Formats: sequence, structure tokens, C-alpha cells
Amino acid sequence: MIPAMNDCSPAATYLQRSRELTERVASQLTAINQAADWFAASILAGRLVHVFGSGHSRIMVEEMWPRYGSFPGFNPIVELSLSFHNLVIGANGQRQAMFLENVSGLADRILRNFAVRPIDSALIISSSGCNLVPVEMAAGFQAQGVKVVAIISRAHSEASSSRHPDGKKLQDFADLVLDTGAPVGDAMVHIPGLDTPVAPGSTLGGCLLVNCLKAEIAARLTAAGQPPKVLSAAAVVGAARATEIFEAAYDEHAHRMARMYAESGPSLKLAQPTKPS
Repeated sequence: MIPAMNDCSPAATYLQRSRELTERVASQLTAINQAADWFAASILAGRLVHVFGSGHSRIMVEEMWPRYGSFPGFNPIVELSLSFHNLVIGANGQRQAMFLENVSGLADRILRNFAVRPIDSALIISSSGCNLVPVEMAAGFQAQGVKVVAIISRAHSEASSSRHPDGKKLQDFADLVLDTGAPVGDAMVHIPGLDTPVAPGSTLGGCLLVNCLKAEIAARLTAAGQPPKVLSAAAVVGAARATEIFEAAYDEHAHRMARMYAESGPSLKLAQPTKPS
């Protein structure tokens, strides 16, 4: 029989720890506002905020865009080889993903696809801040003059060893660092008789940070006379309006992304069509 919940139940403990994460995020409003200023400036300039996370940090990337309550201006960089966890083992399994996120040079191959400019900005998410690909992604963006904001768990990162050959961590290549508030090891609930804690908190803290940023950016874009095209449910704005916003938002995303591809790599002289004689 499953024991009845009480004030000291595991679920109650997790909820209390979650409230503490909310308080930790609330304590960083000054930093959140600074990051929102940088990100809004990129979007207002017609450019993009590049968002990257490997492993389960991809959840925060997809939380930023595209989904209801979100808007164009973000380039969600999700590599399936680093974050496709459904099969767990076998082909495309977790062992390979965890190996690949520590392969040096992969970040450069990812960034090679995009024409990054200093007016862009970047948000890199990694709970430990120690896996090599997120660290090298941040370093790559900074090398191109891009402002980098990192989301990490400070406690977990400080207790962890970096895979970087110089021992550097994600925060060493960030202009600003936001903390999810998750504890060392991420899991937040200790069960009597179980020697390892359960129920992680970094995703919750990360999603709180991402949505605080999103709200602040939307306010800045609106104040600047460029209100964002926010994906909205038909139940909120009506079916016709929801479809109109959906199409307009995705068109805007396509136009912004087109610049990333059209200007990437060395300049090419495309062959001109010949006129019929």
C-alpha cells in the first residue's frame, strides 16, 4: 500500500525545494534585466539570440522558442546527436550522446552553419557548466564578439570537474551567469533508506529563468514599438487570429534565419541564368 502523504512527504519536500528555486531566481532580477537588454537589442536589430543546450538542457532551448507564449527572435540550436534520449540504449542511445557532448571541435562544426555577428547574442544552458561542447559553444560565440549569457547550477558546477583541457567551465566564457539554484547533483529529495537523492531541480529553475527573460524581452520590444508576434492559443485569441499570428511568426523566423545561412561561409558568386538566344 502506498503511504498517505503528509507535510514531510517526498512530494511536499520537492515542492518546498521548488519554492526555494523560485526565490533564488527572484534574487537575480538585476542580472535577468541585463540579459533581457542584450537580447532585446539583438532582436530589435533584426538579428537573433542563439540558444544552445546539450543533454536535458535542450528542454530550456525549446521552452524559449517555439511554443505558446513565445515569439520570433531566437535561434534554437538543438543537436539530436547530443539530446535524443528516447531510445536510452542501442543506436542513438544515451551513452553516445554523453560521449559526444565532450568531443572537442563539435561546437565549431555547429557554429560553422551560421553567419554570427557581434550584434547577435547567445544563451548557453548547462547545469554543470563542465561538458565540453557547451563550453566551446560559448567560447566560439565570444570569439566572434557576441555577448554570452550562461544558465548553470552554481552549486553543482563548483562541485564538478570540467572536461575542458584548461579546466575552464561555461561561466569562464560568459559575460553574465544565471543560476538555476539546483543543488549539487541536481536531485533535491532524500528518501529514508535510499542512498541517492531523486527528483532534479535544474529544469524547473532553468525554465523559470527562461520565461522571466522572455517576459522582460517582450516588454522591451513592445516599448520600442515592435511588439512581438506571440504564438497564442485559439482559446485565447480566436481561431482566425491564432492562425494569423502563427503564420506571421514563422515567416519572421524564416526571414531572420535566412540571414544566418545566406551570409555564412566565404562569399560565393552564384551562376547567373543565361538568356535564351
